[in-house]
Amino acid sequence: MHLHPLHTTTLDPAERGRVIASTYGPFIMRNVYDYLEHFASLKISSSTVRSIAENSHKALLAWDQSLAVELEAQAKELDIELWQLGALNARTEVLAAAPPSKEGECSTAVFVPRQGAPATFQTWDWHPHLAFDGLLHELKSGTGRSVKLFTEFGINGKIGVNSSGLGVHFNILAHANDNASGGVPVHSIARSVLERAGSIDEAIALTENIVVSASTVLTLVQGEQQPQAASIEFSPSGRRVVNRTTNGWALHTNHFLDGDLFAGDVMPADSTTAERYDYLAQRTPGHEPGSAKEIADLLASSGAEAPVLCMAPEAGKPATEQWETLLSIGLDTEKFALHYFNGNPDAAARTGLKTF
Repeated sequence: MHLHPLHTTTLDPAERGRVIASTYGPFIMRNVYDYLEHFASLKISSSTVRSIAENSHKALLAWDQSLAVELEAQAKELDIELWQLGALNARTEVLAAAPPSKEGECSTAVFVPRQGAPATFQTWDWHPHLAFDGLLHELKSGTGRSVKLFTEFGINGKIGVNSSGLGVHFNILAHANDNASGGVPVHSIARSVLERAGSIDEAIALTENIVVSASTVLTLVQGEQQPQAASIEFSPSGRRVVNRTTNGWALHTNHFLDGDLFAGDVMPADSTTAERYDYLAQRTPGHEPGSAKEIADLLASSGAEAPVLCMAPEAGKPATEQWETLLSIGLDTEKFALHYFNGNPDAAARTGLKTF
């Protein structure tokens, strides 16, 4: 995956949308086409895709108008129907209409010291045929905060940090009550938190009454003034805060940690989510890393063991069943930066991380 940087300064969401589309239109259009093909391969009907996309955009418009306007401006600039871009932005909501995939995606590890800035790290595991390119975007929000984030082209947000010292990691979940109604897109929730919240408490309050149709967890971290972490698990059955810590590790993969929500967890039994979580839980105790690179070093597999956190495509399987660790990324709340490597933790530990 190749990452492309973009710096926008406008506070007007429509103008921001036009800039994104005029600068990287071909990449957005490729994602629209590839995702619609992917949905079709999963036997999600075009009418279902359109319904979810339209309902999710309406839900977003009611919850965070500026993010909806940004998408509307992109669609207009690209001369495509809004529901097509809406389906891309709501790709997790559309995928909730299909059976949960085997692997889930992503492993997150955050260390919070008693004093000083937290250290964070996560993998982004996804289908390589859907992620030839990605976006690193620095923007100014209407709240006056600056935001730096990684996302897929045509999607509001995913993983990032803001100038108030709040960071957001992102992992998918699966619940029995996930449905095709089309709630607020979870990728948009991640972006909205970065724009509108300056602390974990503000993020929790902001998302208190939000209605989703697909499940996800945001692991939040805040900076050195009051260092802490917490994970917010979202599902159509409710929202729970777990992993809250002011000293120690907060870990998450792709199953619910809240007991009530875990009762409805439908991540397939052969998913690696439990194995990856156990690996994180075994590797992290007693260690106090000070950076994303130090966490990568800690989590990297030795040559004598199979790499638990490093997914690679399996020959002979269809594209919908191919997974790869495409990105390793950490959040620097102190210096307002993303530290990343285009690849898995083992390679990141050997090579080092770049900074955006």
